[in-house]
Amino acid sequence: MLPIYKEKKTNTEDAVKQSKNNHEKRDISFEVGGNKINFISLGCPRNLVDSEVMLGILLKAGYEVAPELEEADYIVINTCSFLEASRQESRNTINETLDIKKPTAKLIVTGCMAQTHSEELKQMYPRIDYFLGSGDVEGILKAVESAQPGKLVTTARSYLEMGEIPRRLSTPKHYAYLKIAEGCRKRCSYCIIPTIKGPLRSKPQEQIMKEFNLLLNQGVYEIILIAQDLGDYGKDAGSKNLAALLELVKEMLAVKKDYWLRFLYLYPDEITDDMIALMKSDARICPYLDMPIQHINNKMLKSMRRATSREDIIAVITKLRKELPNVSIRTSLIVGFPGETEEQFEELVQFVQEYPLDNVGIFKFSREPGSHAYDLPDQIPEEVKEQRYHRLMKVQQKVVEKQLKKMKGKKISVIVEGYHPETNLLMIGRHAGQCPDIDGQVIINDGRKVKAFGQVYTVEVTDHMEYDLVGRVIEKRKT
Repeated sequence: MLPIYKEKKTNTEDAVKQSKNNHEKRDISFEVGGNKINFISLGCPRNLVDSEVMLGILLKAGYEVAPELEEADYIVINTCSFLEASRQESRNTINETLDIKKPTAKLIVTGCMAQTHSEELKQMYPRIDYFLGSGDVEGILKAVESAQPGKLVTTARSYLEMGEIPRRLSTPKHYAYLKIAEGCRKRCSYCIIPTIKGPLRSKPQEQIMKEFNLLLNQGVYEIILIAQDLGDYGKDAGSKNLAALLELVKEMLAVKKDYWLRFLYLYPDEITDDMIALMKSDARICPYLDMPIQHINNKMLKSMRRATSREDIIAVITKLRKELPNVSIRTSLIVGFPGETEEQFEELVQFVQEYPLDNVGIFKFSREPGSHAYDLPDQIPEEVKEQRYHRLMKVQQKVVEKQLKKMKGKKISVIVEGYHPETNLLMIGRHAGQCPDIDGQVIINDGRKVKAFGQVYTVEVTDHMEYDLVGRVIEKRKT
């Protein structure tokens, strides 16, 4: 039986398509019967991969997955604790689940919040049956089969799939995430990821290639490389600059199959001439970069402990636009960082207008205990953060509208993913510059030539709506 893929989006201000990547909620469910489990995966794609591994372990052990949470005998919530908003979403999800699950269902909470806040959660929700640490993914079977309430939270803060550990994809069959590293070696002043996930750990190239080929052999067309920072891949083993990442990508490109390869994420200082040349060399690499910059003012960047300056950021954007004219650039920006003046915020507004980016996630500074920025002076009042957030959002919306207008009349390759959620009279898809879940889509109002979903077609763009393009299918793309 083919999996039924579901997705629930959080109801937050950042749920607009440009800034929802850190607040995704997914129910992973399959239409089968028997001993039934239900997974809810919160947070980033790396969490989703961990959920898919846990799902694979349980399916291999004979468990089956409930199509609806209310039918489940076992419920697993994979939590996120990156920001207070993420932690609150985790709490809300636990609360909602306890309200609607059947009385006999066992609730297991895993992931980052189970790792860092298990005692708090146990006090708040004594009906949680088992806690499983974010690095203890392979203990899921023990957690499910334990006859007593329990806890398995070791010092391992992150997980990398190795060897023959089973994994069951929950994404649509034409795309999948491939995690190549966990943890982080950077020390941005606002971020607690190194504390939550631990130091950088890279997966061996041989293991990655094994998983890469397995995904291709399963019929996956788009493979999305993920890590907290792709550019740091291999540096824990002594690799310099981007050597290990470039070598890995070249080995992937040596596989003579038709596919899309997408990168999440590369920092501005990691987008080198060698990386740009590699992207230019093979059309299978999506002309797409998620390049977190956070701010443009040099004083703010220094206070954030970023490795780049305003001049560096502008130089790399300029070079990308010149060398890869069709490149789509996504970034994230923070407003209301401690000490941010009106003049520094206006500099950010002006930058967004002068150097238009295709997708921008805008976030209000979250004061995270344990981060260096938590104790910085000149904290910005919440109402000022709110005002700056809405102003920058409006500016970026106008930028996006201008960018999308330029696409009218162009013929682009689009992977057609299915019917529109609101009507079967429309279809939805994505071009190579649109990442699943976080960017806009292509709405297809004439899909008569579509013979199957998950395949690439040539689409003529006829219009746009908010963050989405609108177009008609001309023909199936020739490979």
